[in-house]
Amino acid sequence: QVHLVESGGGLVQAGGSLTLSCAASGSIFSIKLMGWYRQAPGKQRELVAGMERDGRVTYADSVMGRFTVSRDNAKNTVTLQMNNLKVGDTAVYLCYGNRVATPEGVSDYWGQGTQVTVSS
Repeated sequence: QVHLVESGGGLVQAGGSLTLSCAASGSIFSIKLMGWYRQAPGKQRELVAGMERDGRVTYADSVMGRFTVSRDNAKNTVTLQMNNLKVGDTAVYLCYGNRVATPEGVSDYWGQGTQVTVSS
């Protein structure tokens, strides 16, 4: 069984910074992509940032230049450094593991989410 556990959410003023961390546990051989989605009330879930195992990164246009994603393949962790936060960044942030390979096969997994609230 694979579990993704996030940490680091909270309340911050606009212009501030937060760091989100996610650790995947279980009998994991490899993870193709690790990243972060977010979902605000009444909105669709959207990709924020992701990093492939080979280091290629993807960012949503809205966070480009403010957020930085990084991962440790050996430890199966992914981190999202969020700077210059805006009220519009308020959402539940969910860690995502794409094509997680285990002895049972290959599947995608989600964390339970961590709340990020940015006040004006």
